[in-house]
Amino acid sequence: MKKIIFALIFLAVLTPVFSQNNSRNTPTDMYYINIPIEKIYTTGLGYVILYRKGTNQIATTSIPVEWFTDAAGRAEMIRLPAGRDWPTMSVFYKNGEFSHVRVYVHRISGHRSWGIFPGNVDVRQYFTDTETFKIEF
Repeated sequence: MKKIIFALIFLAVLTPVFSQNNSRNTPTDMYYINIPIEKIYTTGLGYVILYRKGTNQIATTSIPVEWFTDAAGRAEMIRLPAGRDWPTMSVFYKNGEFSHVRVYVHRISGHRSWGIFPGNVDVRQYFTDTETFKIEF
């Protein structure tokens, strides 16, 4: 009986050692930057976002509508109830390169943070490069 108890204790001590993940992959360096949004404009090509950069400065970026599909998977829009912490966008980087972006917005598109461009504005100028995502700090 003592041998069985000793064997069970021995196995209980050694099992965690062998159950570790022994993959040879190096850990990924994943981080994000959270950026406050001033205004989100809906267009047929995607979303044009005005965001704060630095003190009292506004910059513009765009996210193509194709990025929100599961196939591309580079963008996600999360609609939230009213709050003071959004609209914001979180830009995720993996190993120093852009991975994906999450945009946290008010769920009602009539909210003051949402906007629509006037009909005479050519929005194609914001979507010239749909393969990369650039933000200024």
